[in-house]
Order: sequence, then C-alpha cells, then structure tokens
Amino acid sequence: MAKQNVAEQFVDLLVRAGVQRLYGVVGDSLNPVVDAIRRTPEIDWIQVRHEETAAFAAGAEAQITGKLAACAGSCGPGNLHLINGLYDAHRSMAPVLALASHIPSGEIGLGYFQETHPDQLFRECSHYSELISNPKQMPRLLQTAIQHAIGRSGVSVVSLPGDIAAQQAPEKTVESALVTSRPSVRPGDGEIDKLVRMIDEADRVTLFCGSGTAGAHREVMEFAERVKSPVGHALRGKEWIQYDNPFDVGMSGLLGYGAAYEATHECDLLILLGTDFPYNAFLPDDVKIAQIDIRPENLGRRSKLDLAVWGDVRETLRCLNSRVRIKNDRRFLDKMLKKHADALEGVIKAYTRKVDKHVPIHPEYVASVLDELADDDAIFTVDTGMCNVWAARYISPNGRRRIIGSFSHGSMANALPQAIGAQFTDRGRQVVSMSGDGGFTMLMGDFLTLVQYDLPVKVVLFNNSSLGMVDLEMLVAGLPSYGTHNKNPDFAAIARASGAYGIRVEKPRQLAHALKEAFKHKGPALVDVVTDPNALSIPPKISAEMVTGFALSASKMVLDGGVGRMVQMARSNLRNVPRP
Repeated sequence: MAKQNVAEQFVDLLVRAGVQRLYGVVGDSLNPVVDAIRRTPEIDWIQVRHEETAAFAAGAEAQITGKLAACAGSCGPGNLHLINGLYDAHRSMAPVLALASHIPSGEIGLGYFQETHPDQLFRECSHYSELISNPKQMPRLLQTAIQHAIGRSGVSVVSLPGDIAAQQAPEKTVESALVTSRPSVRPGDGEIDKLVRMIDEADRVTLFCGSGTAGAHREVMEFAERVKSPVGHALRGKEWIQYDNPFDVGMSGLLGYGAAYEATHECDLLILLGTDFPYNAFLPDDVKIAQIDIRPENLGRRSKLDLAVWGDVRETLRCLNSRVRIKNDRRFLDKMLKKHADALEGVIKAYTRKVDKHVPIHPEYVASVLDELADDDAIFTVDTGMCNVWAARYISPNGRRRIIGSFSHGSMANALPQAIGAQFTDRGRQVVSMSGDGGFTMLMGDFLTLVQYDLPVKVVLFNNSSLGMVDLEMLVAGLPSYGTHNKNPDFAAIARASGAYGIRVEKPRQLAHALKEAFKHKGPALVDVVTDPNALSIPPKISAEMVTGFALSASKMVLDGGVGRMVQMARSNLRNVPRP
C-alpha cells in the first residue's frame, strides 16, 4: 500500500471525523491539502471569494448539522481573514476545525514573506490552537484538535506549514477512535435536591431560556406546566422555545418585546436555562436566581446566583419533572400572559397602517410578508443590525425553522456567508438571507459563490442606504448622523449581471409577488427591497445603565415596533387563562 503524505493523512482524518466540505481560498501553502481533497471523493473543496466567508459558512453548517465542519486559509493574510468568522463560530458554540496553513517551516521566526504566527493569533477564538512542525505529530495533533472542537463545542485551529504538508507521513493514519458527539451531563444529586427545594418554596417561578434549551422543548413545557411558570427567552433561545408554547411571554433584552422583562422581575425565583444572556442590566437583582448550564464557566457570569447547577438542560429538567410538587396557583402566570398580550396588541398596527401607500417600504412589513411566504422548514440567516430586530419580532419559529445570526459576536456581513454553509447541508431546503445593505456589500463578492455552485439561496436585501444601527448609536449619543450613508447601486441589476435572478421592489404592492417569484426560482435569487431608513426600534424597558454598548437602548425618536404573527400566539395563549 502506497504511503501517504501529511496532507493526505490530514484529509483522511477529516473524512473519518465526518467532515464533508472544506471551505476556503486556495494558495501555495494550501496546495498539498487541496490536491489531496481533489483526489478524495468523500470530501469537497468549496471555493469561496473571501476566507471570512469560509469561516462563517463552516460555522453555519456546524450549527445546522450539529457536526464538525471545516475551513482553511493559506499562509499569513489568507488565514488571518478567517479570524472574524472563527470568533463567531466559537462564541456560537459551533464545532469548527480551521486549517491555517503556514510559511515554510525553516523560515518561521525569520521575518519571511507573509509571516504571521497563527498558532498564537487564534488562541483567543479557539479551544485549541497548535502548530504541526514535524510529520510525526500527525495524526495525534489533528485528532486532539477534532476532539476539542466537538467535545467543547467550539473552534480548533491547526497550523500546518506547506512543506510539512507535502512530506511523507511516517505511517498510515492510525485507525483510532474519534469523538464525534457530546454526552448528556446530569447534575449531582445534591444540586438537584437544592433546586427542588427552591422551586417548591417559591410562589412565582419564571423561566428564561437560551440556546441551551435546544432539544429540550418538551421538558421545558412539562416543567412550566408543573410550576405554572411564564417562559421568556433570549434571542438565541427564540427558535427552540417560542413555538407551541402556551407559557410564552416574549423576549427580554435590547431587542425585547412583550412581558418577559416583567416576568423576570416580578417572580420570586428566576431560573436561567441554557443562556449566557449578556445584558445583565435586564436581569433582576432582588429575586432569587438559579442557573442551569452545560458550561460551568457561564454560571454566575451575568448575575449573582443563589444556586449554580452544572448540567444539560434536558437531563436536569427530566430529574426535576419527576420530583417538584405541582403548583395549582396560576395567578402569576395568567397575569404575565395578559400583560404579554396587551403589550403586543399595543404595537400590532405598526406595520399594517397604510402599508400599500408607505414609500419607502416599512422594513417591518417586509419581514412580516417574508414570514408568511417562507417555507415551514426554512433556514433564515440574519445580518447584524436592524435585521436582528426584524427577525426577532417577525420570524415565527415552529420547531422546524432555523434562525441563525451573529447573535453573540455581533459581526456585520454574516448572513450571506452563513446562508452558503446552510444551503450546502441541503440543497432542497429553503435558505433565506435577511441581509442589510451594509452587511451585504461588505462580503458581496461571495454572491458569486452562490452562482458558481448554483446554490438556491434567496437573498432578501433590506436596502435603506444607511448603516441604520450606527445611525441609532449616534442618535443615542446626541451626535449628528455622519459617515453612515451608503450610495447604493441597483443590487437586482448586479444579481442579474452575475447570472442570478434579481428583482427590485420600491412599492409595497410589489413585495409579495416579488418574493413569490424569487422563491419559485430554482437557483440563487436576490430581492432588493428599498426600505425606510427611519424605521427604528427600542426595547420595552430602558434605563440609563442599558445605554452603554448598544444602539437600541435609549432612542425615543422611533416608530412603534410591530410583532407580526406573535400577537396571534399571545391571543391563543390567553385562552388558557380561566375566566372569572
């Protein structure tokens, strides 16, 4: 049997770990690895136009599949472009393996052309970042990197000089076992006992849920029914917990709506479920708080805890559901459900008043129509900025849809590259990129990747010719808007010139037809919607300390923020409230 070189051994291990694609931009130091992929039918090289796109795409693929995904960059500037997407993947707990190819090994440390030190540069955005300086380190070093990425749900980076990749491997890949999935983690009996006592002693319990509730919808609903608890969520918890939820009181935080804020402040026990919610100004400081999280480093990071519970949310709730006493008093729950419905009723007309005459188009209206027309299992990728607001308030989860964005890292330009990674997982599934014009133009070159691979991603462009979030930041600070205006082209014409379907919408009555036509198109499509740059939004509760670090916290010059079909869910939940 012919011996392998290090690059072939590297690719062989990726295949064994379940990696199906390597996203990247080819370059001299990467050539041995790319050539090995060319000769390996089980894995594909996905050529993107910018390495940042490669990292975002890999992160999105990992979030959709729950499996290891991979990206690569050539030496120096090539792999440096990966860093923003890797930060996002790492903070999103997406298992991603990044290959940072390197300058010739004999030149490291001598100021060689394109020299950087990737094994050091990526340490802050990874669980593991190491340099292969000798062929004998393969395959153990790569196996260690893979197990870090999967086992700790984040990024691992392997730096590999091109000359080392081309050298003969000392032996064929060892057929050792690889970690390919994570275990469930149950808390200790002592913590369960303490939590049961806290719950049984509390009169008013509220649950606040994050992305750690993925896969635990049934257990959360069963627990909420037992203790008659309102259920609020953070943005990353929306897709997992809001649907089929008769206890829903909305979302807290800077994009919040409904009664989640009141429910978390008026209870006497708040239980944080799988959330590293970053805005501690929205959390109470005068109620008891228990937190359940699979990552112990998250416990108590945002608020003072009365009890920290290290464990998987689903497994923990399974323990609790068989032990906590059933509460019969619904008064607190019903009060919060009523507040939630009233809050949503108060803003529901924000996007329905004279929408057929309002030009430029309300972005709320665009999001509402998009929500109605998109498939029941669509994947939405959402740009950071005002698109986050519209997705949070208008895209309705149902247990089959996915909503992905740079919700923890907060990077611009994430939606299009994440849509690429999402679409590669299933060409038959509808993928919609909710892009702002600022974010879209930042990585617009990778619209050509959609065309090159005939990926049927639908880009819905919220085109307000401005950096709307930055406008709002300036407004909050009392500054005049400056440097935020974009002089935009006809993006639909650019899409058509690229070989994709493109249509421009300037009037509300054109919108539904344009979206339907784009969705019917079998290949990539772009709908350029000219939207109102003055459409802004504020959270339901604001205070001075909430202003720091975020644009949405204090502006008074805003339109009412509508909530789309969520008001229907709130009305439905009110049917559970007993009538006097």
